[in-house]
Amino acid sequence: MSIADGTVTTGGTGVDDIVAIKDLRVTFATDGGAVRAVDGVSIAVRPREIVAIVGESGSGKSVTAKSILGLVPATATSSGSILLRSRDRTRTTDVVAASANTLRELRGDDVAMVFQEPSTALNPVYTVGWQIAEGIRAHGSVSRADAKKQAIDILRRVGIPDPETRVDYYPHQFSGGQKQRVVIAMALVLNPGLIVADEPTTALDVTVQAEILDLLRRLRDEFDTAIVLITHNMGVVADLADRVVVMYQGKVVEEADSRTLFASPQADYTKQLLAAVPHIGQGEARAAVRTQERLERASSSTPVVAARDLVIEYPGRLGRGGFRAVNGVSFEIKEGEVLGLVGESGSGKTTIGRAIAGLSKVTGGSLNVLGREMLGIKERSFRSARVDIGFVFQDPASSFNPLLTIAECVAEPLVVHGRATDARDARTQVDDLLEAVQLPKAFGDRYPHELSGGQRQRASLARSLALRPKLLIADEPTSALDVSVQARVLELFTELQREFGFASLFISHDLAVVDMLADRIAVLYKGELVEEGTGAEVLGAPRHPYTQRLLASLPVPDPIEQETRREALHRLQAVDS
Repeated sequence: MSIADGTVTTGGTGVDDIVAIKDLRVTFATDGGAVRAVDGVSIAVRPREIVAIVGESGSGKSVTAKSILGLVPATATSSGSILLRSRDRTRTTDVVAASANTLRELRGDDVAMVFQEPSTALNPVYTVGWQIAEGIRAHGSVSRADAKKQAIDILRRVGIPDPETRVDYYPHQFSGGQKQRVVIAMALVLNPGLIVADEPTTALDVTVQAEILDLLRRLRDEFDTAIVLITHNMGVVADLADRVVVMYQGKVVEEADSRTLFASPQADYTKQLLAAVPHIGQGEARAAVRTQERLERASSSTPVVAARDLVIEYPGRLGRGGFRAVNGVSFEIKEGEVLGLVGESGSGKTTIGRAIAGLSKVTGGSLNVLGREMLGIKERSFRSARVDIGFVFQDPASSFNPLLTIAECVAEPLVVHGRATDARDARTQVDDLLEAVQLPKAFGDRYPHELSGGQRQRASLARSLALRPKLLIADEPTSALDVSVQARVLELFTELQREFGFASLFISHDLAVVDMLADRIAVLYKGELVEEGTGAEVLGAPRHPYTQRLLASLPVPDPIEQETRREALHRLQAVDS
């Protein structure tokens, strides 16, 4: 046996674990002092095992996972050990003690990572084939032609159609789900023994998410690979994981096999985490109460929004025909009502939201918003209506100006519409708004990057309510939030809607979230409205095959029930094909 550069070389370690994390501690140096992100964590992963590490933002789960590849930043100090076994089982490397050269050698060969956001993981100026081939050639003497053949083969194995052609496509030519498959292909191409998947399905529709989970499950068996899964989606954990590790404030608070943990959680934090997960059917009683309150409060029978055979078409380019994103859709949003709009990416739901806000042009049919016909309307005619429309964006981090404080961001609508001369003049109103969304008014002096994801989303809600709008459009406002944070934001949204009485279009791909909030639910598929009704009608007894498939694709936080639902989904898919 020899020990050098953090590597222990043996003829066989006698240990079954692919990776063994022992007493890992990771501390970050900050201007405010040292911050311990991981505090004495010990986790082991066996061959072909899928281990999920769960917890809310700041729990240390991503830092723990990235430490397996030595991807912690230079400001971090690590102690303890991470013993990673090579794919051929001839050596074990302590990642914490390994040099930069050793880390470069083991990344890709022994362990690889699937990053959360494929759009940022892929280089936009190179074809996906070139990027996969570059990883192959970096780890061995392989010709360009052979590397391209391997790239085509791995794209085929992860389910990319026509890989011989699409190997020469650029990232922007793939859908979100296909880009995630490409990133998985890049991780698998060197056949590592361990894959670390960091939130691999966060921004995906439930139907695409189901496909990615099936893919990971199949690849685990086909490539004989272990997987460490980082996620805040407990339904995904129930669907995929063999074992679950729950982290809170840098420590492991509970660890158990998947069925045991969901059936009988022991730690109080685990119980709170599972209790925060929304379920289909939870919103039925709430919807009945909200409907009665709305009917009592409504002062007018005129809808806030009325669409009749709505058509929205994007013009073609370079001699190509236009693309019809919305095709003959009709619906209404009454005063004080919440309409949930669901569907997968490309269904047209965000396009409808943007058209209601005057951000996309209506090309056919009729769309009446707050008494104004949007077909052919001029901006100067619609400008006065903008004061009555609030918009909550999916990603508040990108919708806030990073150079402005939170108070200045929230005050912006007040200043633009002449309700205040500047942010300082609006500060009293801003403080009231921040307190309404349960943020301390002192947070107004912070910048967007100094707030957590849930805090930024609350600030985004405060900004959208600054002008006391009659209509609020919320576009996927909780898709990237942890379940506990999501639960607080949803509860806050309900309280604010009751207090301010605004009507709302709530756009989401999460059916359980929509069920909790919406009075009625509309389902879009390929630009057409295929089903509409109350939650009990649409989710309790769906009529359209697409709605049925959408419901079957939604993972639930129960491994036994999820196994049954997965089989039902496969049957539906077999019928469709």
